[in-house]
Amino acid sequence: MARTIIENIVIAKYEEQTFFEFCKYTTIRFFEIVYFEKGTGTIKINGKTVPYAANSVFVFIPDDIYIVNPDSATTTVAIKFLKSFFRNTSAQNETLPVNNWFRKIEEILNSESHQLREMQFETESDRSHLVSLINMVATEYMREQTFDIFIIQNSVSVILHLIARNIQFINTADTVKEVKSSKIQQIINFIHANIYNSELLTTKSLAEEFHMADNYMSEYFKKHTDVSLKKYIINYKLKLVETRLKYTDLQFSEIAIELGFTDSSHLNKTFQSYKGMTIGAFKASISA
Repeated sequence: MARTIIENIVIAKYEEQTFFEFCKYTTIRFFEIVYFEKGTGTIKINGKTVPYAANSVFVFIPDDIYIVNPDSATTTVAIKFLKSFFRNTSAQNETLPVNNWFRKIEEILNSESHQLREMQFETESDRSHLVSLINMVATEYMREQTFDIFIIQNSVSVILHLIARNIQFINTADTVKEVKSSKIQQIINFIHANIYNSELLTTKSLAEEFHMADNYMSEYFKKHTDVSLKKYIINYKLKLVETRLKYTDLQFSEIAIELGFTDSSHLNKTFQSYKGMTIGAFKASISA
């Protein structure tokens, strides 16, 4: 069964299932977490078949299509964020840290190497914490009396943080060579994690963080990525701009300030310079 506990978030728990119907929320789902508590079988994801087992966690992003085919009785918990969640301006959603949640999800949306959607965890304790939180949300959902919004809100926030922390991201854009250096990967991860803190992304700050000379940091970064440090940071910011234009109703000025541009005019000029079109034209192209 499924129930919408917060407007535009659906919690679903299925116990001992040997057959799963096609998810009716697929066309309006933005992001989904599926935890397999028990059972074995396969999932067909975007035409590719992968196995699942007890204690595995999968995440799905917009346009993912999946079908679960159990080999044994399967128990699952799913948390589904519908597309309207990040566009909704209802009084209920205004009390939630929606933009903070979106920031956690966006790393997954931009993770080009994350193809088959099964979560891999840096430590087993992270898996254990995530599973405990998912079960807490499911338990709250099953309560006969009114659910506790505080428990749901905080549990979901930590769930998203744990998922974002464990996503293994490697930028495979054409302008960047395959990353083989663990240090360059650490630098890239640091940039992604601190993209909203411009003061931490200056050449001087990065050099201090990674124990390099100021004049060597930029040289080192370009040597390993074939792109300048400044250009990489701007390109990543613009990817986040595109994500916000696709999935939120934020004004151009709000996006500009959030990502460290002077104003919407500055953002528009930068976007046009790097992308070959204005942000208005890009917005129109995805709305058509």
